[in-house]
Amino acid sequence: MGALVWITLRGTAASGYDWQWHRLWRHLFTTAADGGFHSGPLLDGLGVTLQVVAASLGLALLAGLLAALLRQSGSRVGRALAMVYVETVRNTPLLIQLFVVYFVLAPVLGLGRFTAGVLALSLFEGAYIAEILRAGILSVPTGQWEASRSLGMDVPGTYMEVVLPQAARTALPPLTGQLVSLVKDSSLVSTIALHDLAMQAQAVAADTFLVFEVWFLVAGMYLALTLSLSALAQLLERRLRYEF
Repeated sequence: MGALVWITLRGTAASGYDWQWHRLWRHLFTTAADGGFHSGPLLDGLGVTLQVVAASLGLALLAGLLAALLRQSGSRVGRALAMVYVETVRNTPLLIQLFVVYFVLAPVLGLGRFTAGVLALSLFEGAYIAEILRAGILSVPTGQWEASRSLGMDVPGTYMEVVLPQAARTALPPLTGQLVSLVKDSSLVSTIALHDLAMQAQAVAADTFLVFEVWFLVAGMYLALTLSLSALAQLLERRLRYEF
């Protein structure tokens, strides 16, 4: 990181770039004469990004869990559908999937930009989460299944009470990495004119010509967000390790 900062400063100095950080802060927030706080376009964009990430994470976990359970089911049709979904989504670019959802499905289903962006991100991340959860389910020892059957538990009860709680402990670290990827991938919703952090940054950079300042600040905001989520996930991981 230090080397990257040094190279950037040397490069901008060689090109004669004049850093003007003081012009940037009003696009982050402003304070009124009475002490009131007003968010700028960058903070507004961060709020939209957080909404997209929260909604996409919930739907992605649901889609991933459903696909993982279908992959483990005794239904050939269910396994085939889950496999087609996972392999198709994981082997095609997210940007193309986003365009397909927004320009093809959204007009038919009457979806807005926000819903279309969340749906595309959810389906994309859900395919990866499905394999993470399936690996966690497979890591549960066979003896746990046998003990559940000996106690008279049915399959749904076994999953809810025995298998999934244990699988969550194994799946949490890779799920954290997938959450970080979701935060970064959310910047692509700017391509469908959703006013998230990335799109607001483009608008501010175009308006002020503070290209380096804007994108360094935005990169720092994404970094702070992902590091905070990783820290929360590590706390949850320690708690699960203690409980089990």
